[in-house]
Amino acid sequence: MLSKRHDSLYYLNEWRLPYPVYQFQTGDVDGDGHEEALVGVIKSTRFYPEKGRRLFIFHLVKGKVRPLWLGSKVGGELVDFRFADGCVRVLNRDSLGRYSVSAWKWKDFGLQFQHYLVERTRQEKAIEYLQK
Repeated sequence: MLSKRHDSLYYLNEWRLPYPVYQFQTGDVDGDGHEEALVGVIKSTRFYPEKGRRLFIFHLVKGKVRPLWLGSKVGGELVDFRFADGCVRVLNRDSLGRYSVSAWKWKDFGLQFQHYLVERTRQEKAIEYLQK
């Protein structure tokens, strides 16, 4: 499904990902009974010109990979994510260097914040909550 052509070029089936990939997960994000691909890429965006970690979600439509969501931000600075218990868990860092883990669910056209699993804590504790 995800293949690496060289250090900076990945493909998700035929979908070209010309960005470094730092994370790849699968899960039924939108609740339709089919798994989507959650791909963490490093890139800038029109609204956030500094390169950072972003979350892209892809699904299959008639056997072809299509973007479901090409997110630029999920809370603060995105550090990592994990799909668990029907939610996308997101590990963020704030401007003071504190970490939070939040749960996000699919709603209509994108991810909607549900609740924090832990807020404003140190990195080690946040990682524990991300991995639960």
